[in-house]
Amino acid sequence: MEYKYLKVDTHDNIGLVEMDRKHELNALSLGMLEELNEVFNRFMDATDGVRLVIFTGGDTCFSAGMDIKEMPMLSDADLTRYFNLTMDFYTMLMSYSKILITAVSGIAFGGGFNLSMMGDIIIASEGAIFGHPEIKYGFNPLLAPLVARIGVAKTKELTLTGEPIGAKEAYSIGLVNRVVPPENFKDITWEWARKLSGMEPEAVRGLKRAFDVVTRLDSKAAIEYELEMTALFLSKAETKDHIRGKFSKDHE
Repeated sequence: MEYKYLKVDTHDNIGLVEMDRKHELNALSLGMLEELNEVFNRFMDATDGVRLVIFTGGDTCFSAGMDIKEMPMLSDADLTRYFNLTMDFYTMLMSYSKILITAVSGIAFGGGFNLSMMGDIIIASEGAIFGHPEIKYGFNPLLAPLVARIGVAKTKELTLTGEPIGAKEAYSIGLVNRVVPPENFKDITWEWARKLSGMEPEAVRGLKRAFDVVTRLDSKAAIEYELEMTALFLSKAETKDHIRGKFSKDHE
């Protein structure tokens, strides 16, 4: 399928999705949201060979968020569709069964900030800027992904002031996993992608499910759940074969 607002490619078992409305700072239009939902749903298919997806806006800008210029021109029906697609996309990414790397360069504001938070791993160029300015426009940002990463206190600070922060501060508060020089941004992102795409897909699915579940349980219930999942996983013949092969390879 050809895309109007995205660049989509696959390299071995890695999918690449790059937002491509550069003149509009990758603002999230209705058309882009339709394409994002379609391509991420396609990569969700276990038979497509893709084990990991890199989601980026390119070298200069991640996303300025909601397309404010488009909003007044949308009909009521299109506005409803816009927000339904947004909810569908966030919900999909928050429970995505494959590893997702968000690679952020330039601004990630509002809805763009939200999307950057959906990555299991977030890699930021030194020039990345993160901001939730929604309060200045009279509405609220998406809080849940941010609270999960940096806690309530810092989330309140970022969202009540509406002031942006740079990549180094984002790293210092645990918002991103790595901050890298702009000239190494792509190379380091792909290094991470190649390393993580080699992980056993079923183990990845199980680990991501566990992260989602254990954060909602008390510590005793969480440990019981994790041990039960481990026992179930280890009881499978294919898992035993994989462990034997891995052990033999590591001790050659």
